[in-house]
Amino acid sequence: MNVPTDLNSYVRVLKFATTPAWEEFSRVALIAAVGIVLVGLIGFFMFVVMSFLPGGL
Repeated sequence: MNVPTDLNSYVRVLKFATTPAWEEFSRVALIAAVGIVLVGLIGFFMFVVMSFLPGGL
């Protein structure tokens, strides 16, 4: 592992990165929220189905 070369590449990436605009940030946040809700709903429906099946917990 070449630490000076790695640090230079990390610094170069950080200099290139910019803060996202509000529109981009809100779009990414909305997509992430929809994904979290979708995964939660899938888990909830699995729980409901398993609780109504015979022998369910």
